[in-house]
Amino acid sequence: MFIPEIEQKSAREIKTYQESRLPELLSYLKEKSVFYAEMFSRNKIKIKHISKLEDLRNIPVTTKDDLQKRNDDFFCVPKSKVADFITSSGTMGEPVTFAMTDNDLERLAYNEFISFSCADTTADDIYQLMVTMDKRFMAGLAYFLGLRKLGAGIIRIGPGLQEMQFESINRFSPTGLITVPSFIPKLVDYAELRGIDYRNSSIKKAVCIGEPIRNTDFSLNTLGKKITDKWDIKLYSTYASTEMGTAFTECSEGKGGHHHPEMIIVEFLDENNKQVAHGEPGEVTITTLGVEGMPLLRFKTGDICHHFTEPCSCGRNTIRLGPVIGRKQQMIKFKGTTLYPPAIYDVLNQIRQIENYVVEVSTNHLGTDEILVKAGCIAGNQKLEKEIKDHFRATLRVAPEIEFRHPKEIFKLQMPSNTRKPIIFIDKRATSH
Repeated sequence: MFIPEIEQKSAREIKTYQESRLPELLSYLKEKSVFYAEMFSRNKIKIKHISKLEDLRNIPVTTKDDLQKRNDDFFCVPKSKVADFITSSGTMGEPVTFAMTDNDLERLAYNEFISFSCADTTADDIYQLMVTMDKRFMAGLAYFLGLRKLGAGIIRIGPGLQEMQFESINRFSPTGLITVPSFIPKLVDYAELRGIDYRNSSIKKAVCIGEPIRNTDFSLNTLGKKITDKWDIKLYSTYASTEMGTAFTECSEGKGGHHHPEMIIVEFLDENNKQVAHGEPGEVTITTLGVEGMPLLRFKTGDICHHFTEPCSCGRNTIRLGPVIGRKQQMIKFKGTTLYPPAIYDVLNQIRQIENYVVEVSTNHLGTDEILVKAGCIAGNQKLEKEIKDHFRATLRVAPEIEFRHPKEIFKLQMPSNTRKPIIFIDKRATSH
Protein backbone atom coordinates (compact mmCIF):
# COMPACT_ATOMS: atom_id res chain seq x y z
CA MET A 1 0.00 0.00 0.00
CA PHE A 2 1.46 3.34 -1.10
CA ILE A 3 0.96 6.32 1.25
CA PRO A 4 2.37 9.71 0.18
CA GLU A 5 4.85 11.04 2.73
CA ILE A 6 2.88 14.24 3.35
CA GLU A 7 -0.19 12.23 4.41
CA GLN A 8 1.80 10.65 7.24
CA LYS A 9 2.99 14.00 8.62
CA SER A 10 1.46 15.71 11.64
CA ALA A 11 -1.47 18.10 11.22
CA ARG A 12 0.89 21.02 11.87
CA GLU A 13 3.33 19.83 9.18
CA ILE A 14 0.49 19.32 6.70
CA LYS A 15 -0.74 22.87 7.37
CA THR A 16 2.77 24.27 6.89
CA TYR A 17 3.10 22.39 3.60
CA GLN A 18 -0.20 23.74 2.27
CA GLU A 19 0.73 27.28 3.31
CA SER A 20 3.95 26.93 1.34
CA ARG A 21 1.86 26.19 -1.77
CA LEU A 22 -0.58 29.07 -1.29
CA PRO A 23 1.50 32.03 -2.67
CA GLU A 24 2.13 30.21 -5.94
CA LEU A 25 -1.60 29.58 -6.42
CA LEU A 26 -2.62 33.14 -5.61
CA SER A 27 -0.01 34.65 -7.92
CA TYR A 28 -1.10 32.31 -10.72
CA LEU A 29 -4.76 33.28 -10.28
CA LYS A 30 -3.99 36.98 -10.22
CA GLU A 31 -1.99 36.69 -13.43
CA LYS A 32 -4.01 34.14 -15.38
CA SER A 33 -7.67 34.22 -14.16
CA VAL A 34 -9.95 37.06 -15.25
CA PHE A 35 -12.47 36.14 -12.56
CA TYR A 36 -10.05 36.05 -9.65
CA ALA A 37 -8.01 39.06 -10.79
CA GLU A 38 -11.23 41.07 -10.76
CA MET A 39 -12.21 39.62 -7.37
CA PHE A 40 -8.88 40.56 -5.81
CA SER A 41 -9.13 44.09 -7.24
CA ARG A 42 -12.79 44.63 -6.32
CA ASN A 43 -12.24 43.48 -2.73
CA LYS A 44 -8.87 45.24 -2.38
CA ILE A 45 -7.18 41.92 -1.54
CA LYS A 46 -3.39 42.06 -1.33
CA ILE A 47 -2.36 38.49 -2.03
CA LYS A 48 0.96 39.00 -0.24
CA HIS A 49 -1.07 39.29 2.97
CA ILE A 50 -2.62 35.83 2.43
CA SER A 51 0.06 33.59 3.90
CA LYS A 52 -1.76 31.38 6.43
CA LEU A 53 -4.72 29.08 5.84
CA GLU A 54 -6.66 31.23 8.32
CA ASP A 55 -6.14 34.21 5.98
CA LEU A 56 -8.33 32.54 3.35
CA ARG A 57 -11.37 33.74 5.30
CA ASN A 58 -10.57 37.25 3.98
CA ILE A 59 -11.28 36.07 0.43
CA PRO A 60 -14.91 35.73 -0.78
CA VAL A 61 -16.11 32.25 -1.63
CA THR A 62 -16.70 31.07 -5.19
CA THR A 63 -20.08 29.48 -5.98
CA LYS A 64 -21.59 27.25 -8.63
CA ASP A 65 -23.53 30.31 -9.77
CA ASP A 66 -20.22 32.09 -10.45
CA LEU A 67 -19.00 29.16 -12.55
CA GLN A 68 -22.21 29.05 -14.59
CA LYS A 69 -22.43 32.79 -15.24
CA ARG A 70 -18.75 33.43 -15.93
CA ASN A 71 -17.43 30.06 -17.06
CA ASP A 72 -14.89 31.38 -19.59
CA ASP A 73 -13.45 33.89 -17.09
CA PHE A 74 -12.15 31.00 -14.97
CA PHE A 75 -9.98 29.61 -17.79
CA CYS A 76 -6.28 30.21 -17.12
CA VAL A 77 -4.92 28.80 -20.37
CA PRO A 78 -5.71 29.38 -24.07
CA LYS A 79 -7.71 26.69 -25.86
CA SER A 80 -4.56 25.62 -27.68
CA LYS A 81 -3.24 24.25 -24.35
CA VAL A 82 -6.43 22.35 -23.48
CA ALA A 83 -5.94 18.59 -23.82
CA ASP A 84 -9.42 17.54 -22.70
CA PHE A 85 -12.73 19.37 -22.38
CA ILE A 86 -14.89 18.11 -19.53
CA THR A 87 -18.29 19.23 -18.28
CA SER A 88 -19.80 18.86 -14.84
CA SER A 89 -22.92 16.72 -14.61
CA GLY A 90 -25.19 19.75 -14.16
CA THR A 91 -26.90 18.25 -11.11
CA MET A 92 -27.88 21.67 -9.79
CA GLY A 93 -28.09 23.66 -13.02
CA GLU A 94 -26.41 24.11 -16.40
CA PRO A 95 -23.24 22.06 -16.88
CA VAL A 96 -19.94 23.94 -16.53
CA THR A 97 -17.01 23.37 -18.88
CA PHE A 98 -13.62 22.51 -17.40
CA ALA A 99 -10.44 22.80 -19.44
CA MET A 100 -7.77 20.25 -18.59
CA THR A 101 -4.20 20.54 -19.76
CA ASP A 102 -1.74 17.67 -20.07
CA ASN A 103 -0.46 18.56 -16.61
CA ASP A 104 -4.01 18.48 -15.21
CA LEU A 105 -4.57 15.01 -16.67
CA GLU A 106 -1.34 13.85 -15.05
CA ARG A 107 -2.51 15.37 -11.74
CA LEU A 108 -5.84 13.55 -12.16
CA ALA A 109 -4.03 10.27 -12.77
CA TYR A 110 -1.89 10.80 -9.66
CA ASN A 111 -4.96 11.56 -7.57
CA GLU A 112 -6.63 8.31 -8.56
CA PHE A 113 -3.35 6.42 -8.17
CA ILE A 114 -3.12 7.43 -4.50
CA SER A 115 -6.89 7.05 -4.05
CA PHE A 116 -6.95 3.48 -5.35
CA SER A 117 -3.87 2.76 -3.26
CA CYS A 118 -5.88 4.00 -0.28
CA ALA A 119 -8.58 1.48 -1.23
CA ASP A 120 -6.06 -1.40 -1.02
CA THR A 121 -5.54 -1.68 -4.77
CA THR A 122 -2.31 -3.09 -6.20
CA ALA A 123 -0.93 -3.79 -9.65
CA ASP A 124 -2.28 -7.34 -9.29
CA ASP A 125 -5.90 -6.12 -9.28
CA ILE A 126 -8.20 -6.04 -12.28
CA TYR A 127 -11.16 -3.64 -12.10
CA GLN A 128 -14.35 -3.75 -14.12
CA LEU A 129 -15.19 -0.13 -14.94
CA MET A 130 -18.98 0.30 -14.85
CA VAL A 131 -18.79 4.06 -15.38
CA THR A 132 -18.89 5.82 -18.74
CA MET A 133 -15.70 7.24 -20.20
CA ASP A 134 -17.51 9.23 -22.87
CA LYS A 135 -20.00 12.14 -22.80
CA ARG A 136 -17.35 14.52 -21.41
CA PHE A 137 -17.47 12.71 -18.05
CA MET A 138 -14.47 13.15 -15.76
CA ALA A 139 -15.01 10.19 -13.42
CA GLY A 140 -14.58 7.34 -15.90
CA LEU A 141 -11.50 8.97 -17.40
CA ALA A 142 -10.04 9.60 -13.92
CA TYR A 143 -10.44 5.98 -12.84
CA PHE A 144 -8.93 4.74 -16.09
CA LEU A 145 -5.89 7.03 -15.79
CA GLY A 146 -5.36 6.22 -12.12
CA LEU A 147 -5.55 2.45 -12.52
CA ARG A 148 -3.25 2.65 -15.52
CA LYS A 149 -0.70 4.63 -13.49
CA LEU A 150 -0.96 2.09 -10.68
CA GLY A 151 -0.46 -0.79 -13.10
CA ALA A 152 -3.78 -2.52 -12.42
CA GLY A 153 -5.89 -4.10 -15.15
CA ILE A 154 -9.01 -2.38 -16.50
CA ILE A 155 -12.08 -3.77 -18.23
CA ARG A 156 -14.14 -0.94 -19.76
CA ILE A 157 -17.79 -1.96 -19.84
CA GLY A 158 -19.68 1.16 -18.77
CA PRO A 159 -23.03 1.28 -16.95
CA GLY A 160 -25.91 -1.21 -17.27
CA LEU A 161 -25.58 -4.25 -19.55
CA GLN A 162 -25.91 -6.92 -16.84
CA GLU A 163 -25.43 -9.79 -19.28
CA MET A 164 -22.18 -8.30 -20.55
CA GLN A 165 -21.02 -7.53 -17.00
CA PHE A 166 -21.26 -11.19 -15.99
CA GLU A 167 -19.85 -12.44 -19.30
CA SER A 168 -16.86 -10.18 -18.65
CA ILE A 169 -16.51 -11.35 -15.03
CA ASN A 170 -16.45 -14.96 -16.22
CA ARG A 171 -14.03 -14.22 -19.06
CA PHE A 172 -11.47 -11.99 -17.33
CA SER A 173 -11.86 -12.71 -13.57
CA PRO A 174 -11.69 -9.11 -12.33
CA THR A 175 -11.12 -8.62 -8.60
CA GLY A 176 -13.02 -5.35 -8.22
CA LEU A 177 -15.88 -3.25 -9.54
CA ILE A 178 -16.12 0.52 -9.96
CA THR A 179 -19.78 1.41 -9.94
CA VAL A 180 -22.68 3.40 -8.61
CA PRO A 181 -23.60 1.18 -5.62
CA SER A 182 -27.33 1.00 -6.41
CA PHE A 183 -26.40 -0.95 -9.56
CA ILE A 184 -24.98 -3.84 -7.52
CA PRO A 185 -28.40 -5.07 -6.24
CA LYS A 186 -29.57 -5.04 -9.85
CA LEU A 187 -26.61 -7.28 -10.76
CA VAL A 188 -27.51 -9.58 -7.88
CA ASP A 189 -31.17 -9.80 -8.97
CA TYR A 190 -30.09 -10.53 -12.54
CA ALA A 191 -27.75 -13.29 -11.37
CA GLU A 192 -30.28 -14.91 -9.05
CA LEU A 193 -32.98 -15.00 -11.73
CA ARG A 194 -30.55 -16.79 -14.07
CA GLY A 195 -28.82 -19.06 -11.59
CA ILE A 196 -25.45 -17.30 -11.88
CA ASP A 197 -23.17 -18.15 -8.95
CA TYR A 198 -22.05 -14.57 -8.35
CA ARG A 199 -21.01 -15.23 -4.73
CA ASN A 200 -18.19 -17.51 -5.88
CA SER A 201 -17.00 -15.21 -8.66
CA SER A 202 -13.62 -13.47 -8.72
CA ILE A 203 -15.08 -10.19 -7.36
CA LYS A 204 -13.74 -9.32 -3.90
CA LYS A 205 -14.45 -5.58 -3.62
CA ALA A 206 -16.23 -2.57 -5.09
CA VAL A 207 -15.27 1.09 -5.21
CA CYS A 208 -18.61 2.87 -4.87
CA ILE A 209 -19.20 6.28 -6.43
CA GLY A 210 -21.99 8.85 -6.53
CA GLU A 211 -24.13 7.51 -3.67
CA PRO A 212 -23.48 7.08 0.07
CA ILE A 213 -23.16 3.55 1.42
CA ARG A 214 -22.61 4.59 5.05
CA ASN A 215 -24.42 6.43 7.79
CA THR A 216 -22.77 9.36 9.56
CA ASP A 217 -21.38 6.93 12.19
CA PHE A 218 -19.70 4.96 9.35
CA SER A 219 -21.98 1.94 9.73
CA LEU A 220 -23.36 0.66 6.43
CA ASN A 221 -26.64 2.31 5.48
CA THR A 222 -29.59 0.46 3.95
CA LEU A 223 -28.01 0.31 0.50
CA GLY A 224 -24.67 -0.85 1.88
CA LYS A 225 -26.35 -3.59 3.93
CA LYS A 226 -28.50 -4.60 0.97
CA ILE A 227 -25.33 -5.25 -1.00
CA THR A 228 -23.26 -7.01 1.66
CA ASP A 229 -26.15 -9.15 2.93
CA LYS A 230 -26.30 -10.73 -0.51
CA TRP A 231 -22.69 -10.49 -1.68
CA ASP A 232 -19.75 -10.76 0.70
CA ILE A 233 -17.54 -8.15 -0.92
CA LYS A 234 -15.56 -5.26 0.58
CA LEU A 235 -17.09 -1.85 -0.13
CA TYR A 236 -15.01 1.32 -0.40
CA SER A 237 -16.82 4.64 -0.45
CA THR A 238 -15.42 7.56 -2.43
CA TYR A 239 -16.45 11.18 -2.80
CA ALA A 240 -15.28 13.48 -5.58
CA SER A 241 -16.44 16.25 -7.88
CA THR A 242 -15.42 17.58 -11.27
CA GLU A 243 -14.65 20.97 -9.73
CA MET A 244 -12.02 19.68 -7.31
CA GLY A 245 -10.46 17.08 -9.62
CA THR A 246 -9.68 15.15 -6.46
CA ALA A 247 -11.22 12.28 -4.51
CA PHE A 248 -11.75 11.43 -0.84
CA THR A 249 -11.48 7.63 -0.75
CA GLU A 250 -11.85 5.22 2.16
CA CYS A 251 -9.10 2.95 3.34
CA SER A 252 -9.78 -0.54 4.69
CA GLU A 253 -10.88 0.95 8.04
CA GLY A 254 -14.02 2.38 6.41
CA LYS A 255 -13.96 5.47 8.62
CA GLY A 256 -14.33 8.20 6.02
CA GLY A 257 -12.67 9.35 2.82
CA HIS A 258 -9.08 10.50 3.24
CA HIS A 259 -8.09 14.03 2.27
CA HIS A 260 -5.09 14.37 -0.04
CA PRO A 261 -3.54 17.65 1.20
CA GLU A 262 -1.12 17.78 -1.71
CA MET A 263 -4.14 18.13 -4.04
CA ILE A 264 -6.54 20.54 -2.32
CA ILE A 265 -7.08 22.74 0.70
CA VAL A 266 -10.45 21.98 2.29
CA GLU A 267 -12.68 24.02 4.59
CA PHE A 268 -16.08 23.21 6.13
CA LEU A 269 -18.26 26.31 6.19
CA ASP A 270 -21.67 27.30 7.54
CA GLU A 271 -24.28 29.46 5.76
CA ASN A 272 -22.34 32.60 6.74
CA ASN A 273 -19.10 31.19 5.28
CA LYS A 274 -17.59 30.70 8.72
CA GLN A 275 -15.73 27.54 9.75
CA VAL A 276 -18.14 25.19 11.52
CA ALA A 277 -17.52 24.09 15.09
CA HIS A 278 -15.90 20.70 15.70
CA GLY A 279 -18.45 17.95 15.24
CA GLU A 280 -20.85 20.10 13.21
CA PRO A 281 -21.62 19.40 9.55
CA GLY A 282 -20.43 21.99 7.05
CA GLU A 283 -20.36 22.69 3.35
CA VAL A 284 -17.25 21.24 1.72
CA THR A 285 -15.29 24.20 0.35
CA ILE A 286 -12.14 23.58 -1.65
CA THR A 287 -9.09 25.37 -2.99
CA THR A 288 -7.27 23.38 -5.67
CA LEU A 289 -3.49 22.94 -5.68
CA GLY A 290 -1.52 22.19 -8.84
CA VAL A 291 -4.39 22.77 -11.30
CA GLU A 292 -3.32 24.58 -14.47
CA GLY A 293 -6.40 24.92 -16.69
CA MET A 294 -9.10 26.04 -14.27
CA PRO A 295 -7.98 26.30 -10.64
CA LEU A 296 -10.55 27.28 -8.01
CA LEU A 297 -10.24 29.30 -4.81
CA ARG A 298 -12.60 28.71 -1.87
CA PHE A 299 -15.17 26.97 -4.07
CA LYS A 300 -18.32 25.89 -2.21
CA THR A 301 -19.30 22.46 -3.54
CA GLY A 302 -22.82 22.47 -2.11
CA ASP A 303 -22.17 19.15 -0.34
CA ILE A 304 -22.79 18.99 3.41
CA CYS A 305 -20.51 16.63 5.37
CA HIS A 306 -19.01 15.94 8.78
CA HIS A 307 -15.24 15.78 9.00
CA PHE A 308 -12.89 14.03 11.40
CA THR A 309 -9.37 15.02 12.40
CA GLU A 310 -8.15 12.07 14.49
CA PRO A 311 -5.30 10.07 12.87
CA CYS A 312 -6.39 6.85 11.16
CA SER A 313 -4.91 3.47 12.08
CA CYS A 314 -4.00 3.01 8.40
CA GLY A 315 -1.09 5.40 8.95
CA ARG A 316 -2.58 8.54 7.43
CA ASN A 317 -2.99 11.67 9.54
CA THR A 318 -5.17 13.55 7.09
CA ILE A 319 -8.71 14.84 7.56
CA ARG A 320 -11.38 12.22 6.90
CA LEU A 321 -14.67 13.12 5.25
CA GLY A 322 -17.93 11.51 6.37
CA PRO A 323 -20.68 10.56 3.90
CA VAL A 324 -22.50 13.38 2.14
CA ILE A 325 -25.56 14.25 4.23
CA GLY A 326 -27.06 16.14 1.31
CA ARG A 327 -26.62 19.04 -1.06
CA LYS A 328 -27.29 22.48 0.35
CA GLN A 329 -29.51 23.41 -2.62
CA GLN A 330 -31.49 20.19 -2.25
CA MET A 331 -32.52 20.80 1.36
CA ILE A 332 -36.26 20.23 1.77
CA LYS A 333 -38.53 21.83 4.36
CA PHE A 334 -41.44 19.40 4.53
CA LYS A 335 -44.23 19.71 7.10
CA GLY A 336 -41.90 21.36 9.58
CA THR A 337 -39.10 18.83 9.09
CA THR A 338 -35.78 19.51 7.37
CA LEU A 339 -34.79 16.68 5.04
CA TYR A 340 -32.08 15.91 2.53
CA PRO A 341 -32.77 13.48 -0.35
CA PRO A 342 -30.34 10.75 0.89
CA ALA A 343 -32.57 10.24 3.97
CA ILE A 344 -35.52 9.60 1.63
CA TYR A 345 -33.46 7.25 -0.54
CA ASP A 346 -32.43 5.27 2.53
CA VAL A 347 -36.07 4.57 3.40
CA LEU A 348 -36.99 3.64 -0.18
CA ASN A 349 -34.03 1.26 -0.43
CA GLN A 350 -35.54 -0.74 2.43
CA ILE A 351 -38.79 -1.43 0.53
CA ARG A 352 -38.32 -4.74 -1.25
CA GLN A 353 -41.20 -4.17 -3.70
CA ILE A 354 -39.72 -0.91 -5.05
CA GLU A 355 -37.35 -1.63 -7.93
CA ASN A 356 -36.40 1.99 -8.68
CA TYR A 357 -37.66 5.48 -7.94
CA VAL A 358 -37.52 9.20 -8.57
CA VAL A 359 -38.05 11.79 -5.83
CA GLU A 360 -39.76 14.94 -7.11
CA VAL A 361 -39.98 18.13 -5.03
CA SER A 362 -42.30 20.99 -5.97
CA THR A 363 -43.93 24.08 -4.44
CA ASN A 364 -47.58 23.70 -3.41
CA HIS A 365 -50.31 26.38 -3.39
CA LEU A 366 -49.21 27.48 0.08
CA GLY A 367 -45.70 28.14 -1.15
CA THR A 368 -44.15 25.26 0.83
CA ASP A 369 -42.25 22.17 -0.30
CA GLU A 370 -44.14 19.09 -1.46
CA ILE A 371 -42.57 15.65 -2.03
CA LEU A 372 -43.78 13.08 -4.55
CA VAL A 373 -42.09 9.70 -4.78
CA LYS A 374 -42.57 8.02 -8.15
CA ALA A 375 -41.92 4.40 -7.27
CA GLY A 376 -41.15 1.69 -9.79
CA CYS A 377 -43.28 -1.23 -8.67
CA ILE A 378 -44.90 -4.09 -10.58
CA ALA A 379 -47.83 -4.52 -8.19
CA GLY A 380 -48.40 -1.29 -6.27
CA ASN A 381 -51.62 -1.03 -4.25
CA GLN A 382 -53.18 0.94 -1.39
CA LYS A 383 -51.95 -1.51 1.21
CA LEU A 384 -48.34 -1.19 0.01
CA GLU A 385 -48.72 2.60 -0.17
CA LYS A 386 -49.84 2.66 3.47
CA GLU A 387 -46.90 0.43 4.49
CA ILE A 388 -44.45 2.73 2.73
CA LYS A 389 -45.92 5.86 4.32
CA ASP A 390 -45.93 4.24 7.76
CA HIS A 391 -42.27 3.36 7.26
CA PHE A 392 -41.48 6.97 6.35
CA ARG A 393 -43.32 8.28 9.43
CA ALA A 394 -41.51 5.84 11.70
CA THR A 395 -38.13 6.84 10.28
CA LEU A 396 -38.44 10.52 9.29
CA ARG A 397 -41.67 11.54 11.11
CA VAL A 398 -43.25 12.66 7.83
CA ALA A 399 -44.50 10.81 4.74
CA PRO A 400 -44.40 11.97 1.09
CA GLU A 401 -47.01 11.23 -1.54
CA ILE A 402 -46.44 7.92 -3.35
CA GLU A 403 -47.23 7.31 -7.02
CA PHE A 404 -46.67 3.83 -8.45
CA ARG A 405 -45.31 3.50 -11.98
CA HIS A 406 -43.92 0.60 -13.98
CA PRO A 407 -40.15 0.21 -13.36
CA LYS A 408 -39.44 0.68 -17.08
CA GLU A 409 -41.17 4.06 -16.96
CA ILE A 410 -39.13 5.10 -13.94
CA PHE A 411 -35.95 4.03 -15.70
CA LYS A 412 -36.79 6.40 -18.58
CA LEU A 413 -37.25 9.23 -16.07
CA GLN A 414 -33.90 8.40 -14.47
CA MET A 415 -31.98 8.15 -17.73
CA PRO A 416 -33.17 10.80 -20.20
CA SER A 417 -31.19 11.18 -23.42
CA ASN A 418 -27.58 12.34 -23.05
CA THR A 419 -27.50 11.81 -19.27
CA ARG A 420 -24.36 10.20 -17.78
CA LYS A 421 -25.71 8.92 -14.48
CA PRO A 422 -29.18 8.20 -13.10
CA ILE A 423 -31.27 11.21 -12.07
CA ILE A 424 -33.24 10.30 -8.95
CA PHE A 425 -33.92 13.80 -7.58
CA ILE A 426 -35.98 16.30 -9.60
CA ASP A 427 -36.39 19.80 -8.17
CA LYS A 428 -39.46 21.62 -9.54
CA ARG A 429 -39.70 24.22 -6.79
CA ALA A 430 -40.65 27.75 -7.76
CA THR A 431 -37.70 29.31 -5.95
CA SER A 432 -34.05 28.30 -5.82
CA HIS A 433 -33.00 26.35 -2.69
